[in-house]
Amino acid sequence: MKTDDLISMLAAGNPAPPRAPSARRFALALFCGLLGALLLMACLFGVRKDLAEVAATPLFWAKVALPAALVLGALWASGRLARPGVAVGARWAAIGVPVALVWGASLVLLAALPAGDRLAQVLGTTWRTCPLNIALLSVPAFIAVLWAIRGLAPTRLRLAGAAGGLLAGALATLVYCLHCPEMAVPFWGVWYVLGMALPTFAGWLLGPRWLRW
Repeated sequence: MKTDDLISMLAAGNPAPPRAPSARRFALALFCGLLGALLLMACLFGVRKDLAEVAATPLFWAKVALPAALVLGALWASGRLARPGVAVGARWAAIGVPVALVWGASLVLLAALPAGDRLAQVLGTTWRTCPLNIALLSVPAFIAVLWAIRGLAPTRLRLAGAAGGLLAGALATLVYCLHCPEMAVPFWGVWYVLGMALPTFAGWLLGPRWLRW
């Protein structure tokens, strides 16, 4: 959106861009980001060999539920932050609640284990690479989502950048679940969340520069 267009809308008493262009831009960004993450994952990591078997278990879908819920929450927040004059308000809970649930479940599960077994549940076998892999897979979506946000005249640039980064990170984590062998809830609560936090922080840092229109 151009400055003259925004001025015309403000003068007409309509502070927010129409929903249809917003939905189209985000749909295109999500498609490009998802496709890019899938291609990167297939080329760099591959799909886990037992995916068909593990996908038949409730635990796998519990793992997928965390990034899927955050994709929806971050998309909701990004869509509102991308438009001037639109508040996010209590909708931040759509981001906070899934993370809080996973952390709560992690604490309960760890408390039920012997002290000597707890660290293994948190670290798994891939803790050194998991967050960086997620951050790498998030790059296509990060670029696409920030493009979508920038075209809708955001005014809260750091918050909009952070929400867009979280959306990219959650989408990348969703794809990464097709490769990741880790099935312990405490592992997801630490390393998946950290992996999503990296593009979130990058969006917060780069928002004022990349989203300025």
